[in-house]
Amino acid sequence: MGAPEAFTQTTDVGHWIGGAPTRGSGTRSQTVWNPTTGAAARQVLLASEADVAAAVASAKAAQPAWGDMAPIRRARVLNAFLALLNQHRDTLAAMITAEHGKVFSDAQGEVTRGIDIVEFACGIPQLLKGDFSDQASAGIDNWTLRQPLGVVAGITPFNFPCMVPCWMFPVALACGNAFILKPSERDPSASLFMAELLKQAGLPDGVFSVVQGDKVAVDALLAHPDVRAVSFVGSTPIAQHIYETGAKHGKRVQALGGAKNHMVVMPDADLEQAVDALVGSAYGSAGERCMAISVAVLVGAVADQIMPMLAERTKALKIKNGLEPDAEMGPIVTREARDRIEKMIGVGVEEGAKLVVDGRGHKVAGFENGFFTGGTLFDHVQPSMRIYKEEIFGPVLACVRVGTLAEAVQLVNEHEFGNGVACFTRDGGTAREFARRIQVGMVGINVPIPVPMAWQGFGGWKKSLFGDMHAYGEEGVRFYTRQKSVMQRWPDSTPKGAEFAMPVAR
Repeated sequence: MGAPEAFTQTTDVGHWIGGAPTRGSGTRSQTVWNPTTGAAARQVLLASEADVAAAVASAKAAQPAWGDMAPIRRARVLNAFLALLNQHRDTLAAMITAEHGKVFSDAQGEVTRGIDIVEFACGIPQLLKGDFSDQASAGIDNWTLRQPLGVVAGITPFNFPCMVPCWMFPVALACGNAFILKPSERDPSASLFMAELLKQAGLPDGVFSVVQGDKVAVDALLAHPDVRAVSFVGSTPIAQHIYETGAKHGKRVQALGGAKNHMVVMPDADLEQAVDALVGSAYGSAGERCMAISVAVLVGAVADQIMPMLAERTKALKIKNGLEPDAEMGPIVTREARDRIEKMIGVGVEEGAKLVVDGRGHKVAGFENGFFTGGTLFDHVQPSMRIYKEEIFGPVLACVRVGTLAEAVQLVNEHEFGNGVACFTRDGGTAREFARRIQVGMVGINVPIPVPMAWQGFGGWKKSLFGDMHAYGEEGVRFYTRQKSVMQRWPDSTPKGAEFAMPVAR
């Protein structure tokens, strides 16, 4: 298979408000880089407070009619959008590779996982069914229904410019809300392309908006009284700020934060399988995944067996332009991110970890100015080290040695993050004990990246999630709706006379 067609547009990236593209009223912009070449690709226009206010006003005006529409009709719009996403999957993937840098096959997988959520949202008539109690009391029936919140917003990260927005807006729209997306300013093109596809699918103008921007746009969304709920995915400090600020303004908030995902390798594990899993999950997408494995916990004698295999595979990574069919890892999203990652590698060396493979200073022929770094592998990492405690968000794998499963579980449970974890073993008892005892939201047994399917829901524990509900799945339906309970009786069954006591079932 040859290389796919590259995405090369150079026009400014603006907003989508009222069902149409707009440059807005803001006077600021920011460069969108091509991380493979290191060259400026285009400019993204940054929203002003007035632009956010315009998007909210448009959404507020459009939402009532959309929310009153029969769920099956909303589902038909999403079904048309689903068909368009499938038709243009590779176009979206090329945009992602051009602006993020991940390899094309990985970008295709990202779009496919987003498509999964849209498929789930198309079942909204079933998901919105309420409960009914006949004769809850004498002559009284009681039922519940779920209704949309109104205008809701999503603030999404650079690492999944298609999939993470799809965790949010398909479910929110299916539930009858109007949605405002604030995507990452580092790779903004996918957001506008999806807005165009939603319009082609028949979504009424104003129901979906995009405001490009930075902290100005985020703060405006958090403060606006007509925004009822905010979903966020990003780093833990920002997630905590979003959660606290949104709650202060009376909003429902779902804020997914950082991660330091561990993979425990037991002595009885299939070592070839474990090495494949570690290399793919640590270095795939250059480690810029919230579910990347960044810590390998090696139990007992397995450490001395697996380390040479990991070193060999790390050195052999095919790092190149992500559009090349055999590429295994592309560049880092920005020069600043690359420099920060390589600085953290230096910190690990200073702290005394053994640097087995050093990815710093990696160059790719023909793309010498690109934001590339190589895969980095550390051994003998200690829990007190920064490279163990902090989220590096790059292709750096830290290996920690422990003696027993109990030590491995304790190590994971004591970390402040609790997003994802994996255990590789052939023993069913070990697997069961691990899954039950581990204090992490998403667990894989011989599965290195345990990202739940669309109908299950995504979310971590501890400082990896601020809020009560996980993303997408039925949790997403609950987040984007509120329950109403209705009690009803008719005049011919109503007792005569005023009742002053607390009503009870009769």
